[in-house]
Amino acid sequence: MSITILGIESSCDDTSASVLRDGVIHSNIIATQTVHMAYGGVVPELASRAHQQNIIPVVDQALKEANITADEIDAVAFTRGPGLLGSLMVGTSFAKGFALSKNIPLIEVNHLKAHILAHFIDDLKNTYDHPGFPFLALLVSGGNSQIIIVKDHSDMEVIGETIDDAAGEAFDKCAKVMGIPYPGGPVIDKRAKEGNPLAFEFSRPKIQGLNYSFSGLKTSFLYFIRDKVKVNPNFIEENMNDLCASLQYTIVDVLMNKVKRAVRETGIKEVAIAGGVSANSGLQNAMKEAAAKQGWKVYIPQLGYSLDNAAMIAITGYFKYLKKDFVEQDTAPFARMTIK
Repeated sequence: MSITILGIESSCDDTSASVLRDGVIHSNIIATQTVHMAYGGVVPELASRAHQQNIIPVVDQALKEANITADEIDAVAFTRGPGLLGSLMVGTSFAKGFALSKNIPLIEVNHLKAHILAHFIDDLKNTYDHPGFPFLALLVSGGNSQIIIVKDHSDMEVIGETIDDAAGEAFDKCAKVMGIPYPGGPVIDKRAKEGNPLAFEFSRPKIQGLNYSFSGLKTSFLYFIRDKVKVNPNFIEENMNDLCASLQYTIVDVLMNKVKRAVRETGIKEVAIAGGVSANSGLQNAMKEAAAKQGWKVYIPQLGYSLDNAAMIAITGYFKYLKKDFVEQDTAPFARMTIK
């Protein structure tokens, strides 16, 4: 019997809907909000309003692209958290209404786990190489930097995490210091390709174990720029590529040092990266280099499945559907959720 899942993602500023049938993604529609660029970051109230405008058209387009009707959906999977509460409420409310109107099960999804399970996505065009259990996952985004042992689709253990700021936040905040508009991470990645990664040195955190810290790096970068601009007001413009390259090199090196340690301590040599920062070319290249030198098997998600998207919600919902792991209509979204 065929299983068809509608996935809904609305944790931040992307409204997304995806249709999955029997473990294969048939559509993955994403509506990106551009209104936040003028404010240098996501404005929660504007985000939730945009989700309200986008959710119905996005779902309608996902169904049409998949050539599947609403009556063929067997369950609705939605992002319960973590994320912006107002944004989550829009997706949760729509999912509840859709499930209630069709009398079908409702599946709540942890956004963080979904990023990791994006590695199990197949679509109509491709069947991808999936990691075997157990594997290590480096989850890096604007709000999270974690190293996780993934034992199966539902059993995950965090063995290292940031004690303050996340790697993605460090990219965006340092980009703002340089006058790069939000989101700054992709711009830094692009400019870094033209710069010297060893041109400048920034403070590196000395944190015990497998945990991360990026607050000191952000402060070091801010003071470095402040002092240089006092001497030369054109310093940033004249050194933009080198600044981006050096910053990216430092962040990636900090991330990779902990991953290498995690591999040594666990003996697990299958390593996957997940989350928005997994799209960073510097991190991808560092993972590939480590794989070649250390004998790892590395998994890098497709770009369309690395950023926030509903396909990862749908595939996570599919695995939960197989276990009949459903929730009731009184389920509420959570702004904060962790991987247990």
